[in-house]
Amino acid sequence: MKVRVVTGATGLLGAALLQQLALQQADASGPTAYSLSGITRHAPAKRVAGVRYLPFGDLTGRVDWPVALSGVDVVVHTAARVHMMADTVADPLAEFRRVNVEVSLRLAREAAAVGVRRFVFISSVKVNGEASLAGQPFTEQDAVGPQDAYGISKMEAEQGLRQIAADTDMEVVIIRPPLVYGSGVRANFAALMRAVQRGWPLPLGAVQNKRSLVALDNLVDFIITCINHPQAANQTFLVSDGQDLSTTDLVRGMAHAAGVPARLLPVPVWALQAGATLLGKGDAVQRLCGNLQVDISKARSLLGWVPPVSLEEGLRRAMAV
Repeated sequence: MKVRVVTGATGLLGAALLQQLALQQADASGPTAYSLSGITRHAPAKRVAGVRYLPFGDLTGRVDWPVALSGVDVVVHTAARVHMMADTVADPLAEFRRVNVEVSLRLAREAAAVGVRRFVFISSVKVNGEASLAGQPFTEQDAVGPQDAYGISKMEAEQGLRQIAADTDMEVVIIRPPLVYGSGVRANFAALMRAVQRGWPLPLGAVQNKRSLVALDNLVDFIITCINHPQAANQTFLVSDGQDLSTTDLVRGMAHAAGVPARLLPVPVWALQAGATLLGKGDAVQRLCGNLQVDISKARSLLGWVPPVSLEEGLRRAMAV
């Protein structure tokens, strides 16, 4: 029986992916049957039934890859050192490279050596850049333009993986999601969710930008498509809900999903930016007020993929906590 491995198996994405793969596993038989392994830092407190968990720490040390990759057909690599708003390490780029580049490429080389068929790498839209021009969504054909250590590390991992694919028989699929939202999401999106749920007035009522998001369930569905679809081999994809919206409309959508009024103050964007700059929070406001759109035409045309969950339904699921 073929084996599918998911790294970062207890993270937001890895756990959701394993849950969906386990549900589909029950319906698979014969040549389509597979078993599941999840690579984790530590033994998980909550397990998905039918998944074999392999606690290997942060993957930067010695790992018994022959055990982890025995009989494996597909690896989905979700584990990473993620973008941090306030990084405390002395050299963030070196640390991101150590985890996101060196570990990813070591894993891919080991996978190729034992005959893994396909390696699916979860990258980031930050490889494209921090902001898109108005009316010009990022595409896979655009020149890359990472602007922080996290984005640079993901770009370098992509470059190394493409070289491994060129040198071996292993297929590589690269997926660049924008902001992922869903139940259990953390960081800035979670803070915005709490503010909306508590009815706090927010100075975001006059933001007319356009941003792409991807619901956790849509990203999981797209990853599974890339595991199975023959046309995904050695391709790079941008993925989103396919429904871009302004930050103002995002807050309204959150409030509607939570069943609370949206308390929005129409503060001009220039005033928000000026105040945030004085407080040293200019980057955070840029993310709230700037454009970041992605074009998912390639995923639609090459793979026939359509996001199964609407943005409205994705927000409802995210806010139902």
